[in-house]
Amino acid sequence: MKSGARLHVDVVTLALVSAILLLGLIMVTSASISIASKDGGDSFAFLERQLMLCLIGTMLATIVFCIRTEYLEKMAWPLLIAALALLFVVLVPGLGHVVNGSRRWIRVLGFNFQASELARVLVLIFIASYAVRREDELRSTAFGLIKPIGLLVFIALLLLAEPDFGAASVLFITGFGILFIAGARLRYVAIAAAGGAGAAALLVLLVPYRMARVTSFLDPWADPFNSGFQLTQSLIAIGRGEWFGVGLGESVQKLFYLPEAHTDFLFAVLAEELGLVGVVLTLALFIGLVWRSFWIAQLAARAGLKFPAYLAAGFGLWLGAQALINIGVNMGVLPTKGLTLPLMSYGRSSMIVTLAWLGLLLRVYHEAMQSGRGMATARRADEDSPRSSRLSGASA
Repeated sequence: MKSGARLHVDVVTLALVSAILLLGLIMVTSASISIASKDGGDSFAFLERQLMLCLIGTMLATIVFCIRTEYLEKMAWPLLIAALALLFVVLVPGLGHVVNGSRRWIRVLGFNFQASELARVLVLIFIASYAVRREDELRSTAFGLIKPIGLLVFIALLLLAEPDFGAASVLFITGFGILFIAGARLRYVAIAAAGGAGAAALLVLLVPYRMARVTSFLDPWADPFNSGFQLTQSLIAIGRGEWFGVGLGESVQKLFYLPEAHTDFLFAVLAEELGLVGVVLTLALFIGLVWRSFWIAQLAARAGLKFPAYLAAGFGLWLGAQALINIGVNMGVLPTKGLTLPLMSYGRSSMIVTLAWLGLLLRVYHEAMQSGRGMATARRADEDSPRSSRLSGASA
């Protein structure tokens, strides 16, 4: 940052993130005590690790906040190459680390780092850069949309090779969203989305284990002790919560009944212990953070900062999509995807990368407010925030 420049920090975003992190720390502690204390272990081991991850992520967010977005835009191609390198390296035997049958991790400083978490962010930075550089082509021709879609397809194939169907799905949703916000014609986006949905359905039909997941998702009670075990236990936990929950720390399902209770299925434990009230609070916090991300994106767009606007919108799309999929999986609305609940579930790579990306969101706010039209733009964005319009139209 320039010396003497005023620092602009979005306290609303920080308050929302702090509330989600605090709620997540409480629920991770509650959901993991039985696992951590097994065989005489430290009951608060996962809490201590999660706190350390929050600290590391906050430090990285601070570093990212100090990087001007124009530098990221200039580095879009090298960042894309770095993303491709990560996704290729993880597939190399001896370099990629296998956990539960999936080769998604690289061993870094003694712990497993999920390469797809960082790679997705780097790819989306490139997509945002492309949307600025090729704006006219993107808005006027089908070929302008086909090129970034081709890149997303290639990245998705690398993710599917791990395999990581959930990460590929979130990447596609977020990438499509950025391109649509940037001005891609609706009919081209609709055709591409339909093609993507058809390809995803084909991938499910052709791969037996994915088909088994869909089958168990449609009727988990048909095989409640095998393929439908995880989902039935999650539904039992949610059902037990009723209005106000059974009480913090009183979950029964987390006692070795519900697999991955402190990671992918943390939401089910939250619903059991805090009930509908806790569920509504959690949804409100995520909706608030997604809304704030789009508000910041609109703020940047009206200040004439297109690339930062697409980055902020991308964060909101990614956060909303992954949270929606995780909650949908927990409630039996979607097939199991293996995605964490952002900023809440225990997950090393997810927590660190999400907090680092949050630093980028705060950087966008700072640059938008620092611009000559920042303050006036903020007031107009507040006045017009209920209106739904594409960022590209707002910045025109």
